[in-house]
Amino acid sequence: MTKSRTRTAWARELGFIAVAICAVGAASGLGQLATYPNLAPWYAGLVKPAFNPPNWIFGPVWTTLYLLMAFSVGRILRLPEKSSARRSALALFFIQLSLNAAWSWMFFGANNTLLGVINIVPQFLTILATAASFHRLDRLAALCLLPLAAWVGFASVLNIAIWRLNG
Repeated sequence: MTKSRTRTAWARELGFIAVAICAVGAASGLGQLATYPNLAPWYAGLVKPAFNPPNWIFGPVWTTLYLLMAFSVGRILRLPEKSSARRSALALFFIQLSLNAAWSWMFFGANNTLLGVINIVPQFLTILATAASFHRLDRLAALCLLPLAAWVGFASVLNIAIWRLNG
């Protein structure tokens, strides 16, 4: 490989890394804008089920999940661009990422547990579809989404329980 090709390849790789980190970071940041101002008094005042985790767990869990999402989508972005399977997988990923950011605004920003439910169920299903789509392209990328699917599955049950207890 020539020096020019090597530089082009590195630039391409860095571009994919930047897209992955920026997209996932933006979703995280947008979600935090809605979440933090509403933790107290609104969220603190809600009745929660016995299986509700302590508040301190959410930060480390979501940090880990966002890192895994960025790594996962970065692997898919590196695949040949002409693949329709790649395009579909990326579309699903960015839909689930948008739903992820929107959930914070629907649940926390709007102070509405039902809106959270309306978002999180399709979000969970989209994460499963994304993982299946990624699996056809890159097994490791798909495996990196499984903790997200597990957490959002749990969060769905939690969100539904909070809605029922406070509805």
